[in-house]
Amino acid sequence: MSIKILKDVIEIKSGFIVVKDKAGIRDMMDSLIYGAVFEHDDEKRKSLFILIKEIAKACGAVPASIQEFYEEMGRNYPGFTVPAINIRGLTYDTAKAIFRKALQMKVGALIFEIARSEIGYTKQRPIEYSTVVLAAAVREGFEGTVFIQGDHFQLVRKNYLSDPEAETKYVKGLIAEAIEAEFYNIDIDSSTLVDLDMPMVKEQQRPNFEKTAELAKHVRQLQPSGIEISIGGEIGEIGGKNSNPEELRAYLDGFIETFKGKKGLSKLSVQTGTAHGGVVLPDGTLAKVKIDFDTLRVLSDMARKDYGLSGCVQHGASTLPEEAFHMFPETGTSEVHLATGFQNIMYDNKHLPAEFRNEVYLFIKQECAKEWKEGQTEEQFIYSTRKKGFGTLKKKWWDLPSSVKNPIMRELEDRFALLFEKLKVTNTVDIVKKTIKPVVVKKEVSKGLLS
Repeated sequence: MSIKILKDVIEIKSGFIVVKDKAGIRDMMDSLIYGAVFEHDDEKRKSLFILIKEIAKACGAVPASIQEFYEEMGRNYPGFTVPAINIRGLTYDTAKAIFRKALQMKVGALIFEIARSEIGYTKQRPIEYSTVVLAAAVREGFEGTVFIQGDHFQLVRKNYLSDPEAETKYVKGLIAEAIEAEFYNIDIDSSTLVDLDMPMVKEQQRPNFEKTAELAKHVRQLQPSGIEISIGGEIGEIGGKNSNPEELRAYLDGFIETFKGKKGLSKLSVQTGTAHGGVVLPDGTLAKVKIDFDTLRVLSDMARKDYGLSGCVQHGASTLPEEAFHMFPETGTSEVHLATGFQNIMYDNKHLPAEFRNEVYLFIKQECAKEWKEGQTEEQFIYSTRKKGFGTLKKKWWDLPSSVKNPIMRELEDRFALLFEKLKVTNTVDIVKKTIKPVVVKKEVSKGLLS
């Protein structure tokens, strides 16, 4: 699509977008976002992303921080758990499916997120991810706050031990890039630095809370005027030992002493028995996981009553059985992170052509050969690495015909509907509107784009 045709539906006044025809821009969005994502010229691609985001804001889809709502949740838990959804592949189609269900079920408490590692292997820099999500909102006619989150902005332990300054600088750079891309929710993960060899719990957590405080100050320095970014912390590295009250208290007390800021953390990720992606058995199926819901209940209650946080966050939950999800609201969990289960629906759907799936798997075997661990079956290796089949092959996924993508999206919609119901976030539009007054951060658009 020639970008000049946009003149019929938008205009640029003093550098800012004015939408003349919302229905018209919705009809053009599929081709507009496709052209932006696969534009080869870096500067033009960035300009197109900014243009699309400004169109989205002018249409009423506004990137926002969930901070004020989480403060209210800390005072009075509303009985539901906010789903935070990581989209690794088919991002535009999946985001459209999420918005369709959100509109249908009146879901306002919903987060779109991407982790540091995912940004790399899915080849979705923050500006692309936020733009694609907002483009999907426009296409589906969604108006309201859109919560976009940096998940696991993590200090990689081996990198940090090798060169603490370089690793810290990298994460600070990623935070700056994400905030510029309008990620107004950032989860800092320095739980990788916890030193269990120290005899006292506070000393074990010290590297964690000190680095979290340093990075949280960095976030506060960069956040736009009028926006208080929601910042999450983490005490238990996912896949490690379960968290306990003593660790929570040591971490949060240490953070408060070190941070000394007015607004600190809004939530806390803990470990309760899950692993990212689930635990894969030799035949490629997933082992049943037992979550310690008592730990979630106790720690969420402490986080709210003693520290004013929204509660605790559960990671690695998307592969849990359906009957587990109702437990998150019942235990006062404030947020749950979901990723691999949606990826599995894409790969395992019967409508995905076998030849395409095999092409992706062949690519993984070649590109990720060094990750094939001794003793792993081929099924285990493929399952644990197929998340890396989205980035380099992104265009081929986007170019799959609607006869393939539509059935996949229908299955995803059913899954989103089930999760929204179980997590009790249906009919949450009003409570979100009541607590959050989004601030539109306008960015100038070059008038030359439309000429």
